[in-house]
Amino acid sequence: MRTMQGWFRDTTGGLPVTFWYLWAGTLINRLGSFVLVFLAIYLTQERGFSAAQAGLVLGLWGVGGAVGTTAGGTLSDRWGRRPTLLTAHLGAATMMLALGFARELWAVALGALLLGMFAEAARPAFGAMVIDVVPEKDRLKAFSLNYWAVNLGFASAAILAGLAAEAGFLLLFVVDATTTVITALIIFVKVGETRRGPVVGNGHKGAGAPVGALRTILRDRVFLGFVTLNLFAALVFLQHISMLPIAMGDAGLSPTTYGSVIALNGVLIVVGQLFVPRLIRGRSRSHVLALASVAMGVGFGLTAFADTAWFYGLTVLIWTVGEMLNSPSNATLVAELSPAELRGRYQGVFSLSWQGAAAIAPVLGGLVREQAGDAQLWLGCAVIGGLMALAHLISGPARERRAAILRATGSAVPVVATQPPAPQAAEAAATAPVEPATADARA
Repeated sequence: MRTMQGWFRDTTGGLPVTFWYLWAGTLINRLGSFVLVFLAIYLTQERGFSAAQAGLVLGLWGVGGAVGTTAGGTLSDRWGRRPTLLTAHLGAATMMLALGFARELWAVALGALLLGMFAEAARPAFGAMVIDVVPEKDRLKAFSLNYWAVNLGFASAAILAGLAAEAGFLLLFVVDATTTVITALIIFVKVGETRRGPVVGNGHKGAGAPVGALRTILRDRVFLGFVTLNLFAALVFLQHISMLPIAMGDAGLSPTTYGSVIALNGVLIVVGQLFVPRLIRGRSRSHVLALASVAMGVGFGLTAFADTAWFYGLTVLIWTVGEMLNSPSNATLVAELSPAELRGRYQGVFSLSWQGAAAIAPVLGGLVREQAGDAQLWLGCAVIGGLMALAHLISGPARERRAAILRATGSAVPVVATQPPAPQAAEAAATAPVEPATADARA
């Protein structure tokens, strides 16, 4: 019992109350995150679109997300984390309902574009807020707990969405919009601003980040190299919400079966993610990320040979191990590579890799699948995973040197937010991750 209590304190203790409001908001929003999980099935089975057309719609979601993360990162630094989150959530809820009632391809495509923009605008603001309030020594723990909440909600949503889809796909959009509004209400009532304006001249706060912030990021080759590697990882990972449901449908498996299989991803993360920080603590992050890339490559590669529900489930479990190793390592590394005064923008640029992949992955996956075949798509994912592992091993030392320099100069020291009158709280349109939110699509 003492050992379990010690593990629980080590896993959850010492985090500020603000983080727990953020965590709760993430969980509530993710419990209703039905639409993206089943959008490919909805478009092909309910609306009668082809796989290529479904890929185009999902790709436009990614394009909108790319715009949203870029704008969200800038707004979170200039306007503030809280107003950015409020606007993003309310806009996402509105567009969720609009997409549910859209019928023509052009209307569905436009709805997906705008929904992606609003939904993903929350990601950099949320990430910056967590970094604002959680000390550096606790960030691995905090990001792991948040990712755990994302996947607890995702696992539940995947199963519930499969059942709800049997009653009618419109219900998916309504429930998703409702939980997004609830999250916005939590933000409105409980969340205070965590951003501190940069100090200028006589000590007064400035209105935004330093002039030339974009040039600073574009010259940061170490960070951009890491963003590029994440783009390729996301291209592989996001096939699970674009081409995987279509492949399972072609194998004669129902949407409910897909929901149950993909829920294994969330269940494994819920069961095991809280043990990951202790497992990887003190280990080389480049080695952890390389191992994660191999696991994801193998898992998606084996999908080429799957033809039954249990085999698809096995592949999901394998690439989920890679996801579990990848997410907290990514989150802490981005935090350490981000100068304090440019946190929102750095979060936005990193999120842009997920949104770029969200735009490219379904279109590219659909084209490869139609032109070369299903097996070639999944085997190509395995090749990318192996190349990613090698790239992480080569580039890892430069990233760690850069992070050490930022720590030494004080640029990466966490900003501790002034406590507002009411406790602060809650993200959650994104995460992956994909990852996603992501978030990372989900996260």
